[in-house]
Amino acid sequence: MKTLLALLLGVLALPALAQTGASTPQLTHCDAAIERFMQRWKIPGASVAISRQGKLVYCRAFGYADLARTVPMRPSHLLRVASVSKPVTATAIMKLVEQGKIDLSHKAFGPKGYLQSAYYTSAITDERIYDITVQQLLEHSAGWNRNNGTDGFNTSDPIDFPLHVADALSAPNPVGDSTMVRFLLTKGLDFRPGARFAYSNVGYLVLGKILEKVTGQSYEGWVRQNILAPAGISEAHLGRNLLADKHEREAEYFSKDHRASCYGTGKPVSAAYGSWNLEAMNAHGGWLFSARDLVRFLVATDGNPAQPDVLAPATVAQMLEPSENNRHYAKGWMVSKKVNWHTGSLDGTASCVAQTADGYTWAILLNARATPNRFWNDLEKLGWECVEGATEWPALDFFPPTRNAAHLRGHATEAGTATLRWTNGNGSRRLVVVQEGSPVAQLPQDGTSYAPDAAYGHGSALGKSAFVVAAGPDSAVTVRNLAPNKTYYARVVEYFQNDSTGQQAMYALDGNPTWQFHTPAALSILAKLSHKTVKKPAARKATAASHHKPRPATLNTGPAKKQPSAPAPAKADAPATASPSYLEKLRSKGRELLKWFAKV
Repeated sequence: MKTLLALLLGVLALPALAQTGASTPQLTHCDAAIERFMQRWKIPGASVAISRQGKLVYCRAFGYADLARTVPMRPSHLLRVASVSKPVTATAIMKLVEQGKIDLSHKAFGPKGYLQSAYYTSAITDERIYDITVQQLLEHSAGWNRNNGTDGFNTSDPIDFPLHVADALSAPNPVGDSTMVRFLLTKGLDFRPGARFAYSNVGYLVLGKILEKVTGQSYEGWVRQNILAPAGISEAHLGRNLLADKHEREAEYFSKDHRASCYGTGKPVSAAYGSWNLEAMNAHGGWLFSARDLVRFLVATDGNPAQPDVLAPATVAQMLEPSENNRHYAKGWMVSKKVNWHTGSLDGTASCVAQTADGYTWAILLNARATPNRFWNDLEKLGWECVEGATEWPALDFFPPTRNAAHLRGHATEAGTATLRWTNGNGSRRLVVVQEGSPVAQLPQDGTSYAPDAAYGHGSALGKSAFVVAAGPDSAVTVRNLAPNKTYYARVVEYFQNDSTGQQAMYALDGNPTWQFHTPAALSILAKLSHKTVKKPAARKATAASHHKPRPATLNTGPAKKQPSAPAPAKADAPATASPSYLEKLRSKGRELLKWFAKV
């Protein structure tokens, strides 16, 4: 009995992980499995999304998103995905194949290749490099084996030693992806192109360079425009090296290791921030995603007719066809009859994505990693545990809107109000947040509803001085109770809250329209009222014409301009031309305005 009690107390003593996101009672076993995995491997934060037949049925986050362990991880957080970037690049290349702009059998380098620049060809020391094809790059059979060391390193992958690459090529730190490619060209090949499989990060950097050459656009720009946007994906960006430069809503990464800075400062830095040169990884390992938008990418490339794909069915089949040298690797994807998948790993990052033959996809993103093989086995099993353990599935879809509100504009008046107008996106509702003094940074949480109030300061608070002023289907709101001579920031967030989401709010948080405005100074109306010039009867018509309502100040105009001085009051012995009742009305109006300003 004592032993049983001790075990029970031990279980109860385990720290409960913070959980956020849409509630899915049918999948609480998945919540428990993720918590067990995180506690076993001491993972600070995780974001997990699962789709079934094209619908997002599970979207939850666990633990913490920041190094201080004060910010709960949320489904909207962006995380590095490392080598899960390779399926993104492979999809982009196959799109260009589909468009007839790239041929899989075409050479990569040289006069007959896509990359003919002397920057690359002058570095080539092995004639076999001219035989490398696009297909071999996609299938990791181009001839580089990173397990063969070079220049005293136990690997030949230049991403592992960026400082040495800079020294060897007399290049500035941090080196770019083109420099990484050029360095490896100077080292030759480890085997004949097409002879066998050997995983190669640099091979995918070459694919990124080919994409840029063929399209005339940046890698990120073309992929976002032609792959991600058509799939409704906005929560995806190329990552940055330093913590200070992280994206809005990007999680922070835990690593116990410290190494020399890739900036050449000579100082040791966290391996997760500034040791790896993430900004040179782009096409092979540089992407950030939210788990839910990564699942949206999986749904758009799985060949399942439940949702349209960004590639034609024949192109998807060609991309997922096993290679001759490795029956478990196709073009950017690990493959089998049951599932297509990929994993990613960097200091502070572990990721796993999967597409199953029976219509499930999932993405698991972590802000720390462990190194034993058991960790990776457990990570790959985690999605299966969630899917196979379900006895009932919710008839819901938690994907947020794919098109933001747009054209946010408006005007502020001297009466302490501002009217905002916008064009609605494709959500069912939109949340409007106004904040004084700085841009809106605290954002709404999935599964949470907020009470709006157009009187600033009376709606739900999302942070210091940030309040919800509208939440509904409208395309305009007039905000009241604004202080004079202050700068405010507005942000419109599109969201779904309907039967498809179980009446839980699902917010689209990337690319929201924002607007900055400044309220006029408080004294402008009072000055005109208290210094009203007394006119002769003949001039009364002109006076009435000039005493119109002040023209509203447009938003985003900066601090209000100083109002011109009012005319000097008439002398006491001047003939009175306005009736006492009219003057009394002016004084009364002035007193009312003074009382109003005293309240705000």
